[in-house]
Amino acid sequence: MNYDRIYQYRFQQISHEKKKVIWTIIANYFYKLLGQPKRVLDSAGGMCEFINAIPSEERWTVDIVEEVKKFAAPEVKLVIGDVLTVDLPENYFDAVFISNFLEHLRSQEEVAFFLGRMHKCLKPGGRLGVIGPNFKYCYREYFDFADHTVVLSELGVAEHLYGAGFKVTKAHSRFLPLSFRGGLPVHPLLVKLYMNMPFVWWVLGKQFLFIAEKVPLENRTSDSGLTYH
Repeated sequence: MNYDRIYQYRFQQISHEKKKVIWTIIANYFYKLLGQPKRVLDSAGGMCEFINAIPSEERWTVDIVEEVKKFAAPEVKLVIGDVLTVDLPENYFDAVFISNFLEHLRSQEEVAFFLGRMHKCLKPGGRLGVIGPNFKYCYREYFDFADHTVVLSELGVAEHLYGAGFKVTKAHSRFLPLSFRGGLPVHPLLVKLYMNMPFVWWVLGKQFLFIAEKVPLENRTSDSGLTYH
């Protein structure tokens, strides 16, 4: 699959400035949710809007596409290759961020393998942030994207996270709109208001949001009583 051409086509009518504004606000929002991490890994860098904007001291990103070199800030450590196989340090990161990536994997087994890798990369107590399209709320548009393969809802992702060794601490079945083709307003003030008004997410949100923590095996407890918002 030629990801360079696919993404060029997908974002041809979308303002990069609009994306930058929105992702700067998202990055700062997650910086707080992830405990203000010093070392953070973005598992699929793309155009690097998130990893360039988050104010962590040490920032890493992985991407399979060489084009990422054009977008990453000079201080971001780039790892070019498949995130399922590239060398990454274990027990190293304070936080890992996963955005719109799980649905690109080839099977539920690959989702489980990937989350297991991210678990190994995190320090004990480190946090994982995950957002992605919730099939339950965007099934009509889910496969409008050429690289969407795995069907996921908030319930399935919660099971995957628990299976990989995480304790889910925050879960929202609806968070952001599906894509930048529409949805979120571009003005910074309006975006900030949206991010801080969860009741509006139930109108526009089609992506789930999870925050999960790597905890020692002996401290893990069942998440069966988790409430989705």
